[in-house]
Amino acid sequence: MADRIILHCDLNNFFASVSLLFNPTLKDLPVAVCGDSENRHGIVLAKNNIAKSFGVKTAEAIFEAKRKCPNLVTLPPLYDEYEKYSKKARQIYERYTDMVEPFGIDECWLDVTGSTVLFGDGLEIANKIRRDIKRELGITISVGVSFNKIFAKLGSDMKKPDAVTVISKENFKEKVWPLPISDLLFVGKRTADKFHGIGVSTIGDITLCDDKTLNRILGKNGNDLKKYALGLDDSPVTPITRNSKPKSVGKSTTTGKDFETNEQVWSAFLGFAEDIAETLRHHDLYSFGVQVHIRTSSLAVKEFSKTFDTSTNSSLTLAKRGFELFKENYHFAEPLRSVGLRAISLKGDSTAEQIDMFGDCESTKKTEQVEDSIWSVRKKFGNNSVKRGRIL
Repeated sequence: MADRIILHCDLNNFFASVSLLFNPTLKDLPVAVCGDSENRHGIVLAKNNIAKSFGVKTAEAIFEAKRKCPNLVTLPPLYDEYEKYSKKARQIYERYTDMVEPFGIDECWLDVTGSTVLFGDGLEIANKIRRDIKRELGITISVGVSFNKIFAKLGSDMKKPDAVTVISKENFKEKVWPLPISDLLFVGKRTADKFHGIGVSTIGDITLCDDKTLNRILGKNGNDLKKYALGLDDSPVTPITRNSKPKSVGKSTTTGKDFETNEQVWSAFLGFAEDIAETLRHHDLYSFGVQVHIRTSSLAVKEFSKTFDTSTNSSLTLAKRGFELFKENYHFAEPLRSVGLRAISLKGDSTAEQIDMFGDCESTKKTEQVEDSIWSVRKKFGNNSVKRGRIL
């Protein structure tokens, strides 16, 4: 069976690049797209290469960025334009294949295995896309070409901007294995720290690890990461269709005043859970887990997650699960700039029939019946027809 040909397309400095199309006189200056500092969203959302050369980083406070680069020009985000240009880029990708899977607003995987007869090999297709994006949209793109999604993503990260990198079965050990472990997709800071604790510093180091050790340190995720390092990722490129279901559902907020008490967080979680539960019900999904996201007043970001034996699409249950997880992991050493709640480990209703034998089944059943009734009313009369008093 012939190898797959997978591309990962990453629009370079996307927010900043699109914003500069509307501010062309700034193209030779250090520029950052930032949230509105007056509304407490005062962080860097994106920067151009000139600002990057001064050490400006995404997600740092504007005052920190300007300390590094006093002449930094800050621009407000143009979200409607970002959506428009993202859609235009995907329309270009679809000239070459209908197998396009978005990975955020500025990244996509493409499976072009069946397109080579018409458009040439993976390298030729990648270069055609690169030229089309530059000529038609006025921005640049980096493309990784490989035989799986993980290595294609690594390829697009290797050389920027306006570049194509090929990672093949013949060269991946030479190109991929010397890279830092943190470069591998799905290896966050916490996972990287665990790897460093057992002497794993590069992607190649994982391949030398005993499976039992990886399972003990990271569970199934450790063995999956080893497979990725060995080039054994066989995950398909999955196009988003009108009937596609979300893999997770979340909501967060940054308010005009810091969160300083558990009560404030609980009220926020109740509001988030209402919206999350509505989306779950719309897609006939149930959540087996929750994830909590916080950003402190010093802009430190932390995330906590937990899975459960039973699933739910109840807003009250989601809020309670998230709030308990929050209280277990955070004790207000400092106020919080923002908080978020996400439903994870989603399954369809046919797989979500488990019951907690040791929980309060009668209470849970009554809660679900009440929420079913609320859902029916909202579908008929609108989302504002029924609201929780605590949220109001």
